[in-house]
Amino acid sequence: MEARTLSRIEPAQDVLAASRKWLEPVRTALDRDFLAAYLTGSVLTQGFDPVRSEINALIVARLLAPETLDALARALPAGKKPPRFAPLFMTQRQIEKSLDSFPIEWVEIQEQHLLIEGQDVLGNLQVPRTYLRLQCEHELRAKLILLRQSYVLSAAKPDRLEAVLRTTSSGFATLFRTLLRLAGEAPPADTAQVIERVADVHHLNAEGLLGIYLVRSNPRRYRGHELLPLYRKFLAEIERLVSVIDGMPVT
Repeated sequence: MEARTLSRIEPAQDVLAASRKWLEPVRTALDRDFLAAYLTGSVLTQGFDPVRSEINALIVARLLAPETLDALARALPAGKKPPRFAPLFMTQRQIEKSLDSFPIEWVEIQEQHLLIEGQDVLGNLQVPRTYLRLQCEHELRAKLILLRQSYVLSAAKPDRLEAVLRTTSSGFATLFRTLLRLAGEAPPADTAQVIERVADVHHLNAEGLLGIYLVRSNPRRYRGHELLPLYRKFLAEIERLVSVIDGMPVT
């Protein structure tokens, strides 16, 4: 097993066992085209919930011909009970050619992955950072628009804002980690610590930014009158953050 990085934790043994069991028919379907299987995403962070969270798996193949895709479709386990898997199938060539198109995603995967089978094909990748700042601003602005739209459309029924915060929290966590990397820091594995550090680096209100994390990590249901102040504070801090990022140089 590879060395542990600063930004991830080791998953629980039962999660690892379930992942390897899920992989067995997938590897059989890929046969000689199989290169590697990784765990990525929230399963390697604090706060992973094996009941509610999906396990992200990156499967790397030599080729993904149409007949291979058909074999994968037949082989994928169909169980609906947790843990649930969200696989990403790519060839090694597709990964290499997409590094400049998805720098946030590949930096995230490169710094936060666990090889569970096969040969390591990510270790020597060089992800260009040229567009990292621009992609970060683009995605933050897009999420800000979504937050505003959802706020207006849910004004009559603010209970609906809980689903907005829960579904967008993972994407914001990725962007917050990217912001720390742009600041030259290694993001912690704990999402709350990441958010607090982003607030510190960019002189934002940590309490306002943490609202989305609190809703995401708390299994209880929030009422509309509880959600509205959390949502407004979070929206205000994201607006301030976008202004800060807009002023950062593109290197």
